[in-house]
Amino acid sequence: MKKYKHIFFDLDRTLWDFDMNSFDALSDIFISHKLDAHFKNNEEFIQLYHKHNDRLWARYREGNIKKEILRFKRFDLTLREKGIRDKDLAKKIGADYLDLSVIKNRVFPNTYEILDYLKPKYPLYILTNGFRETQFRKMNNCKLDPYFNHVFTSETIGYNKPHIKIFQWAVSYINAKKEDCIMIGDDQAVDIIGAQKFGMDGIFFNPNNEEVISSPKYVIKDLIEIKEIL
Repeated sequence: MKKYKHIFFDLDRTLWDFDMNSFDALSDIFISHKLDAHFKNNEEFIQLYHKHNDRLWARYREGNIKKEILRFKRFDLTLREKGIRDKDLAKKIGADYLDLSVIKNRVFPNTYEILDYLKPKYPLYILTNGFRETQFRKMNNCKLDPYFNHVFTSETIGYNKPHIKIFQWAVSYINAKKEDCIMIGDDQAVDIIGAQKFGMDGIFFNPNNEEVISSPKYVIKDLIEIKEIL
């Protein structure tokens, strides 16, 4: 088995349970802003939000939209689905979402167990497309930050995964060789294929049994399986 020297993790949907934390935060917003007057229930609101959020995030990764626009526009478009044209409300909800989501602290099963196992053996790093200030707050609230030597964000580096240069920049920063590094993430296109194009191995975290369309070095369903690899 190949001996790696540096371990990179994605954060959202790999360690931090983005979907559950986001659901909780959006449900809180649904109640606090009395959105039941416009939407059938919180699930309809959340479903419409994700439709617009996913499209805007794709544009953000391609460099076609600024984060300031993304943060409120995803809610503005969601509200407009119900005929609500109130940019100030969308901006307020956008700010509330950022404040609420980062204090939610659900992580995937065995997150702390695998990090306790890896930390004495390897330097660990986060490589994320998330916004710098929110990612640091998430990690602090979940007590993840002590495990990691450095947190690399696309916002700081200037390139989003899967761009080769974000991987190149991070590996160069730690003065490592790409063949000594491995990327662990949940997104095949962004984490795994991005790393592969750079020449870096990947572990595809696949708890939902997605079809494997990339060619990851390893596939796992539970983080604890990393023990069998590293």
